[in-house]
Amino acid sequence: MPTRLDKIVQESLHLPLEDRAQLVSELLRSIDQPSADEVERLWLDEAEVRLQAYRTGTVRAIPAADVFNRAIEELR
Repeated sequence: MPTRLDKIVQESLHLPLEDRAQLVSELLRSIDQPSADEVERLWLDEAEVRLQAYRTGTVRAIPAADVFNRAIEELR
């Protein structure tokens, strides 16, 4: 018995070329756009990496006031 995916693939192959191209485009776009949960997990992972780098002294902290002053200067 064919799986659901097999059925979708077989039906998709019978679509006109333009429709198949649009389907492929939509599927690829869906892969490139992570879900909100995936984005949150990626940011949490990044925060852990940055915290570990700070704790081990790999990076040094910069006071927030310095960061904001620099940003303001660059915007002028």
